[in-house]
Amino acid sequence: MSSARYDVVAIGNAIIDLISTATDDFIVAEGMVKDTMALIDADRAKSLYDKMGHAVEISGGSAANSMVGIASLGGKAAYIGKVGADKLGEIYAHEIKVAGVDFFGGKLSNLPTAMSMILVTPDAKRTMNTYLGACADLGVDDIDPAVIADAQVTYIEGYQWNTAQSKAGIRKATNAAKAAGRKVSLSLSDPFVVERHHDDLSALIREDVDILFGNEEELYHLTKTRDFNAAVAALRASNVLTAITRGAKGAVVIDAATVVEVPAVPVAKVVDTTGAGDLFAAGFLYGYTQGRDLGACAQLGALAAGEIISHVGARPEVSLRDLAAKASL
Repeated sequence: MSSARYDVVAIGNAIIDLISTATDDFIVAEGMVKDTMALIDADRAKSLYDKMGHAVEISGGSAANSMVGIASLGGKAAYIGKVGADKLGEIYAHEIKVAGVDFFGGKLSNLPTAMSMILVTPDAKRTMNTYLGACADLGVDDIDPAVIADAQVTYIEGYQWNTAQSKAGIRKATNAAKAAGRKVSLSLSDPFVVERHHDDLSALIREDVDILFGNEEELYHLTKTRDFNAAVAALRASNVLTAITRGAKGAVVIDAATVVEVPAVPVAKVVDTTGAGDLFAAGFLYGYTQGRDLGACAQLGALAAGEIISHVGARPEVSLRDLAAKASL
């Protein structure tokens, strides 16, 4: 790829994660769908927070987690997100910069910085309840075409399809990337996101996306089939490079010519699956922008995902670059 200041620039929801443990009974009693994300309002956020147990507060946001992962691998990453003019916003901007990611936050929002109440059940599954707050203000004015043009890949959260103005911002970004001859990558983010915005996302993938990320369930919602082989065939026909994560079964990478399978990295104990897909994308995109083959890209993704599920929180606790070196990746 031609020279660029950044390997990847991401656009996403800048969110502070509040992570706590919960029982399956609590998930059911609160009317949640386990292992998915639901959008909530400010009143529900306060009510749920009051019912949660001890919570760990960590900067998050799917695409932001991916960019922190790329920086940890030694890559050059940037992030476009929106925070409020409050203490949480200050913390968020500080932490992502400290992690080695250039942060383009634009004008501060009058809304509070977003929060996600993440409940981790004993099987390590995470159920997210997200108050978007300031994220709802992200729009076209926050997208600088010069920043987009200066990155090999622009990486977009599917979550951005939840507001009309963020969708407009994404369209501006994809147009800028294509005009500069750069690549566009999309994370499907959540089965409910795919179901709710199926036609829009399908059109975006068909018209603008070069690299697609999703888990097995998201894949089924996108292709409208529960047959994995049929879903893979549909994706191969679309001619979009696709990486599918399958939990303990590893990952599958598909393009028009090949199918590459990689196993999951063994982990002594799975503690919290929050961010597993985010970090898989980080490893894969890092490898991709460094010119690695698809198998090596997927192995780097599996390595990063393996680190993240071994502890609470969706950002690395050790240097992924060092882990990759030890694994000869």
